[in-house]
Amino acid sequence: MDTVEVLDTKQYIILKFDSEQYGIDISYIDNIVRLQPITRVPHTQPFFLGVINLRGEIIPVMSMRRKFDLPEKENTGLSRILIIKVEGNAKIGILVDEVREVVTLSEETVEKISSENGDIKSYLTGIGKYNNTLISLLNIGSLIADIDSTNV
Repeated sequence: MDTVEVLDTKQYIILKFDSEQYGIDISYIDNIVRLQPITRVPHTQPFFLGVINLRGEIIPVMSMRRKFDLPEKENTGLSRILIIKVEGNAKIGILVDEVREVVTLSEETVEKISSENGDIKSYLTGIGKYNNTLISLLNIGSLIADIDSTNV
């Protein structure tokens, strides 16, 4: 009898910044909301935009563009805030240019990369291949740990 090897697959939500695509493991996503007024909070890291009030819950919001040293860009009707679940019940919002789609990637379509401290690569778990495009897969755990260490 032939044995069938089952490959692990994960679903990723695909974000777009200019021509670059990034993927976030969908298990981290709590919600996706349209852009809304962000209240600035003084004396925070430059990548923090402020906080939003989402159904009575105050959620800090960061700019992925600023975090990754990408040039500033005006928000559009496609801009979204991804609400990410972190340890416990805490949440953080991430402002992105556009949410594209949800894709399923298997282990064989993802190339792992080693982390290098102080480099954007430390925020990536790998590069996914999907429909002849490359998707940088974000390491949310590393990104959140880095944010926590900045004492926002």
